[in-house]
Amino acid sequence: MSDPDPGTHEQAAEIRKARFGALPERVPFEDMVEEKAVPPAYQAVDAHDPDALAVRFSCLAADLGL
Repeated sequence: MSDPDPGTHEQAAEIRKARFGALPERVPFEDMVEEKAVPPAYQAVDAHDPDALAVRFSCLAADLGL
């Protein structure tokens, strides 16, 4: 298909440029990332406690030894 007025595309481009302007500047990767220090692990909480499993795990079949 041929366009009857060859200036139509240029006019449309000018209208788009006036309406939307230019693309925004790129944001550097360093500005998008935030680094935080990790606090040291709390050994008393993170330690394995086999009795704590019994508090969280409740199953009648396990209680009956089935």
